[in-house]
Amino acid sequence: MTEHPLELTFHGGAQTVTGSCMRFEHDGRSILVDCGMFQGSRTLEMLNTGPFDFDPARIPAVVLTHAHIDHSGLLPKMVARGFKGAIWCTGPTADLLEHMLADAGRIQEADTQRRNRRRDRAGDEAFVPAYTEADALAAWRLCRRVELEEWFEPALGFRARLWNAGHILGAASVELMAGGVRVMCSGDLGPDNKAFQLDPQGPAGFDHVVCESTYGGRVRDDVTIDQRRKLLGAEVTAALARGGNLVIPVFALERTQELLLDLVFLLRAGMVPDVPVFIDSPLASRVTEVFSRYAAELEDTGGADVFADRSLHFVGDVAESIRLNSVSGAIIMAASGMCEGGRIRHHLTHNLHRPDSTVLFVGFQAKGSLGRVILEGAKAVRISGTDVRVRAQIRRIDHYSAHADQRGLLDWIAARGPGAGTIFLDHGEPEEAEALRRELQRKLPEANVRLPELGESYGLAAGKKAKRTATGNVELQQAIGADWQNEYAAFATALKGQLSRIADERKRREALRRMREILESYNAAVRPQSSRRQPDDTPAA
Repeated sequence: MTEHPLELTFHGGAQTVTGSCMRFEHDGRSILVDCGMFQGSRTLEMLNTGPFDFDPARIPAVVLTHAHIDHSGLLPKMVARGFKGAIWCTGPTADLLEHMLADAGRIQEADTQRRNRRRDRAGDEAFVPAYTEADALAAWRLCRRVELEEWFEPALGFRARLWNAGHILGAASVELMAGGVRVMCSGDLGPDNKAFQLDPQGPAGFDHVVCESTYGGRVRDDVTIDQRRKLLGAEVTAALARGGNLVIPVFALERTQELLLDLVFLLRAGMVPDVPVFIDSPLASRVTEVFSRYAAELEDTGGADVFADRSLHFVGDVAESIRLNSVSGAIIMAASGMCEGGRIRHHLTHNLHRPDSTVLFVGFQAKGSLGRVILEGAKAVRISGTDVRVRAQIRRIDHYSAHADQRGLLDWIAARGPGAGTIFLDHGEPEEAEALRRELQRKLPEANVRLPELGESYGLAAGKKAKRTATGNVELQQAIGADWQNEYAAFATALKGQLSRIADERKRREALRRMREILESYNAAVRPQSSRRQPDDTPAA
C-alpha cells in the first residue's frame, strides 16, 4: 500500500462558505463530494464560468450532501463538460434538485442576458452562462437515490453511506472509505431546535474528518421554537406598525418553509396582524410542494400540510410580482437569500428607500454579497446598475440559521473521534474557521487541525496525520471576500454627492481629470501575472 492511499483536494468551500467541492482520488480514480456554485462578489462568482481543475468526463460519481446551490449548483456545468456519471443522494435531495437546478439554469441564462443588455457594458465582451436549463435537467436525471445509513459503491474502490445532517430536507453527511482510510465529511450541519429535521447523527472512529465552520466563531443563545416565534412576532408587529412592507430575503429551500411554519402559527394564534403573506419566488413555491409531500415525515407539523393556509399567497408570473410595487402593509418574502439575484432585488429597489418599510434578514450573508453590504450599514447600494438609498429599517434575526453554532460543531466533531488523523475545517470565512480551530485545539490539544485553502491537496492514510501534497491556487484565493466591484459600487454611489460638495466648478472638473489620469496610469502599467505555487510535501502542522 502506498504512503497516501487516498488524496483529498479542495476545489471549493475552503476559506469561503460557498462553492463546496472536494475531490477524493484513490488508485487512479476520483469521485467528488459536492460540486457547488460560488456565491458572493462578482469576482468570486466568475469562478463559476472558468474551467474545472479536473476533467468532468473522467469523474465516475458525485456524492451529494444536499440540494443547496452552493453544494450542487455546478453539477449542470459538469454535465455540459462531459460528466456522465451518477449523482448519489437521498430521495428528498433528488426531488428538490429537480427544481433547484432547473431554476439555477434559468437564472444563469436570464442573468447573462440582462447583464449583456446593460448600458454601462456597451462594447464589452459578452457574458456566457455557466450552463443552461437543459444542462440542469440532464444533471438531475443522473441522480441515484440511496437511503440513509445504507452502504453503496459510488465507484470502484470506494464505499460510502449517508447520515442525517439535520440541516435541511434530505441533507446528509458522507462517510467514505477507500484504500483502508475512513473519512467523514459533515456537509452542512443543522443546529439544535431546528424545525422539520432530527438532530445530526453519525458513527465514530474516523481517520480524518472534514467539518463545516460557517458559524465556527459564534455561540448562539439557546432558543426554543416557541421563543423564536415570539421574536419573529415582535419583528413583524413592529414592522407593520410603521405602515410599510416587511421584506424578507429568503433562501427558497428550507428557510422559506421554516418562516411559513412560524408565520402560520402566529397568524392563527392572533399574535401578529392578519395581513397577506406573499411568497414571491416560483422556486420557493415548487420547493414548498416537495415539503408538502414529505409533511407526514417532518417534525413540528403534526403531520399536516401547514403550507395550504389561506394567508399564504404564492406569487407566480412576473406581472403579479410587479403588482406588489403598489402594496403597503404586507409581508413579502422573496429569493435569493443573499440578495444576489432573483426577485428580491426588485423588491429591495422599491422598498429600501422607504423609511416606513423594513428589511428583515434571517440567513447568512456572505462577504461581498448585496445582503452583507446592506446589513453592515450601507447608506446607499447599487442594484442592477441603479443607485438606491437605504432608508428602510434594517433588522436581523439569527435564530433561523440552518447551521450549527460553535458548540454544535464542537460536539459533532468530538462525537466522530477518537481519530489519529486530521480535522479539516472548511465551508467558513477565515475568521470563523480560525475561531473554531482555536477552540478545538483548546478542547482537544492533541488534535491535528487544518484550515485548507482553495486548490490544496492532502495525502490521507489510516491513523496518520494528513500530509499536504499540493499548495493552494493563489488566483482562486484572491477571489474570496469583497472585491473591487464592491468597492466600485460603493465609490460610484457616493461619487456624485462628494463632487457636489466641492463648491468650485473648476475644482470639480480638476478632481475628475485627476481621477482619469490615475486610472489611465494603471491601464498603462504592466500587471504582474498570478501563478500557482509549487507543490510541496510539508507535513501538516
